[in-house]
Amino acid sequence: MEEHSETRNQGRSDDDRRQGRDGRMASKFKKRVCRLCSEKTDVLDYKKTEVMVKFVSNKGKILPRRLSGSCARHQRVVATSIKRARAAGFMPYSPR
Repeated sequence: MEEHSETRNQGRSDDDRRQGRDGRMASKFKKRVCRLCSEKTDVLDYKKTEVMVKFVSNKGKILPRRLSGSCARHQRVVATSIKRARAAGFMPYSPR
C-alpha cells in the first residue's frame, strides 16, 4: 500500500498539491474578525433586533462562533441578548 501512495505522488511536491487552479497557494480558510470587536461594542442592547438577526439562522437558532465569526466574549453577549429579546417578545423563538 505504501508503494501505491508513492507512485501516485511521484514527481509532485507538497507545494504543487496545495496550489489552486490559478497557480497560487490555496489557503485553508479566511480568518474572520469579530464584528462587535471591530465596532468596539461592549454592550449589545436586546432591543436592537436588527443587529441580532445577523446572529440567528433562518430556522431561529443562534449561530455558533465558527459560523458567526464572533469572539468568545461577544458570542456570550449575543446569546444572552437574543435570549432576553425572545423573552421580552422582540424576537420570535421560531420562524414563521
